[in-house]
Amino acid sequence: MCGIVGYVGQQQAAPLLLDGLCRLEYRGYDSAGIAVCSGDTLQVRKTPGRLAALETLTHGGADLPGTVGIGHTRWATHGEPNQVNAHPQVSGDGKFAVVHNGIIENFARLKQELIQKGCTFVSETDTEVVAQLLAWYYSQCGDVFEAVNQMLSRVEGSYALGILCADTPDRIIAARKDAPLLLGCGRGENFLASDVTALLRHTRDVVYMDDGELAVITAEGIRIYDERRRPIDKEHRHIDWDVDAAEKGGYDHFMLKEIYEQPQGIRDTINTRLDENGYIKLDDIKLTKDDINKFDKIYVVACGTAFHAGCVGKYAIEKLARIPVMCDIASEFRYSDPFVDDKTLVIVVSQSGETADTLRALREARRKGARILSITNVVGSSIARESDDVFYTWAGPEVAVASTKAYTTQLVAFYMIALNLALAKGTVTEKRYFELIDSLKQTADILEEMLKCTDDEKAVAQIIKDKKALFYLGRGVDMQTAKEMALKLKEISYIYAESFAAGELKHGPIALIEEGTPVIAVSTQTPMVEKMVSNIQEVKARGAYVIGIGCEGDKLLASVCDKVIYIPKVDDLLAPLVSVVPGQLIAYYTTCLKGLDVDKPRNLAKSVTVE
Repeated sequence: MCGIVGYVGQQQAAPLLLDGLCRLEYRGYDSAGIAVCSGDTLQVRKTPGRLAALETLTHGGADLPGTVGIGHTRWATHGEPNQVNAHPQVSGDGKFAVVHNGIIENFARLKQELIQKGCTFVSETDTEVVAQLLAWYYSQCGDVFEAVNQMLSRVEGSYALGILCADTPDRIIAARKDAPLLLGCGRGENFLASDVTALLRHTRDVVYMDDGELAVITAEGIRIYDERRRPIDKEHRHIDWDVDAAEKGGYDHFMLKEIYEQPQGIRDTINTRLDENGYIKLDDIKLTKDDINKFDKIYVVACGTAFHAGCVGKYAIEKLARIPVMCDIASEFRYSDPFVDDKTLVIVVSQSGETADTLRALREARRKGARILSITNVVGSSIARESDDVFYTWAGPEVAVASTKAYTTQLVAFYMIALNLALAKGTVTEKRYFELIDSLKQTADILEEMLKCTDDEKAVAQIIKDKKALFYLGRGVDMQTAKEMALKLKEISYIYAESFAAGELKHGPIALIEEGTPVIAVSTQTPMVEKMVSNIQEVKARGAYVIGIGCEGDKLLASVCDKVIYIPKVDDLLAPLVSVVPGQLIAYYTTCLKGLDVDKPRNLAKSVTVE
């Protein structure tokens, strides 16, 4: 989950590296560091904590002259987050500096082997083993490229690596296995990064590295080698994201900006996929009617917020297409020996397209013969490249750790996929098909109007900000929205929040309710309103303070709640697109009132690229 940047060119490297790390800090902010080639020596600066400390230490990079360098922002796995364990890690002889995202699984064994050879280690990291191993092999063969090859043949696990050697100060060597890494192509300069957001100010032309590949990056060009170290040519991809989309744009936090970007993200995701007759066209999904009729089940596999989107997707697909859908957490999927075969469609969901657990689940499903359809926000990501079919969500770059616009655009993806499956199977009439498409398009305008006034959400934040625990309730698809709301609150406010199926209260959870306990009850499903009211009365009788989230005109909900946030009435099936937004805002404003870092919550990173 760490962030890596690299630069080779004519400009001073250090300021560019710091700028890139600023855009990657969401990947980890336990420590930061840079290394720059200055003549025939490596100048390394690193600090624990946020990137700002490194910027101060280096005077914005001015203290580190040199036109070749690498940088790193860390989410700690091996070793506590301190200055010694920060990257770059340097070999004992000072010749190699290494930045690393991933986990070297056999580092302990390699470390003992190197100690026996006389190496002295100073850090607790698995990455130092890479640097020391490089130095050892280089001392034996005298060739940097060969030393890298020999090192890679010994390490096990996942890695995206950026490597500097003092004896070859004009280049960076990069290597990838099960961790994201891309190359930026410029004129007289070239780049290395974990994520395209670090490069948008400098280039839009990138090359995505694949597992097993190695690259040598110089100012003049990039040479890429396959697993057998044969030179290869790779497709350059042009990134259309707006540079400004990765900036705050006048908002106090990225999360708030991204909440307000949801209407446009929904429009972009829908409108590019409607033909002149209003039918959904999914150009990157090649499923035929025969393919669809062959599937006897669907698995949805994802993590975190994407998993919650998948649970809503299950509801939509089963409701419309009448195909049984199972949802599984990606980290559990491949260890459960899932019943998957060539009659199974597996839908994997990942904003970044690089989530380690989801990628491994994809590979397990493919091994078993399943058809893979991915929903992702990043063109050219590992998950996209390894899928049979792809649905790209046009959310634009999402920087805040707490996902918002990625979630709602994932919901749109599921609705559109469900409608296409249903039309192919004949389980939905054309009238209902077009009704839902029209309603789906209208949700963008509805959200835009909702976001013009957030006073209710701010008022709820005042009520709950000092509470130790909070509970969310829902029935039917509202239960999935409740889960996502609870996740948002605990991710960034550190208030213990849990969600329950409202009908399950009497089977244990109601024991947690006491005088003044805040309960947020999501009630948007017309057939369930009376049942929800009954469940609300149960917690009210035990002293709960109940905040309802329901549809305009629902007087029954208002009669039993202490406070109600009303949302415009939409089709029950599409309600999760609208009802989740008050939950996002409540989490945001609560966190602001508590004085916490909204965009960079403790212990979390944006993209989880290690298991």
